Amino acid sequence: MTEDILKKIKQLPPLPESALQIEKVYKDPNSTFNDMAKILEKDPLLTADILKAANSPLYGFSREINAISQAVGLFGMGTVRGFALASIVKKSFALDLSPYGITNEMFSELSKKQHALTTAWCLKRENRLMGILSPAAFLVEIGKVLIAQQIITDKKEAEFKAAMQELQDVEAAEKEIVGVDTPEVSATIFAQWKFEEGLVDVIRNCQNPDAAKEEDKKAAQILHVVRITVPINGIITNESIQAAKELIEKYGLDMESFDQALEHIKS
Repeated sequence: MTEDILKKIKQLPPLPESALQIEKVYKDPNSTFNDMAKILEKDPLLTADILKAANSPLYGFSREINAISQAVGLFGMGTVRGFALASIVKKSFALDLSPYGITNEMFSELSKKQHALTTAWCLKRENRLMGILSPAAFLVEIGKVLIAQQIITDKKEAEFKAAMQELQDVEAAEKEIVGVDTPEVSATIFAQWKFEEGLVDVIRNCQNPDAAKEEDKKAAQILHVVRITVPINGIITNESIQAAKELIEKYGLDMESFDQALEHIKS
């Protein structure tokens, strides 16, 4: 981690009380869906953000979700935790992703598509992992915000663009120009905010799941596949799907449910 990026992370504001309350309920083994709903409903703006996200066409529900309790019932506590944390965390950052050649709207769509693919793929078959996978899929790319800030500060936009074109690998370009990549920055942000070690481990090692702890490897593998499927511009291509499927075979993940999830997202 470079000193400049580490300084930016340490200057981030602490998480608001609403996030701390959500985490407390989520981590309590005796808490219920109703407990989570009550906490979320205390914040009308957060409630509105969650319902807007849950009603995205990407998730394919035929009827409108109009209550937090309904969202928790349909998605589960882990996934709704992801909706909530994504809303809260993104408000902690001033977004300018121009060094990556994408707009703020494209960055938002990238996160939504990665999360929707993860949810469609894993909600039923890997529900126990969704507590980590949901916030990870929504927020794994958040490190790009601070990397972009550093590129702008250092006036290296042209160098970074050239590196992305030459290397055809965003993380490799980040390391070459800034000295650190997105997963490492994102993981360090969540470690700074004292999120659970599993979430930090999965995000940090999503490019190299073999380096994750044994209990975190499968979630890191899934996140790796999702990020390959949905690249930075948010456009799923035949090439990105083929690369993702090669990883699925390598990791021994469920190809059939991935194909079903992909069809769901593309439709």
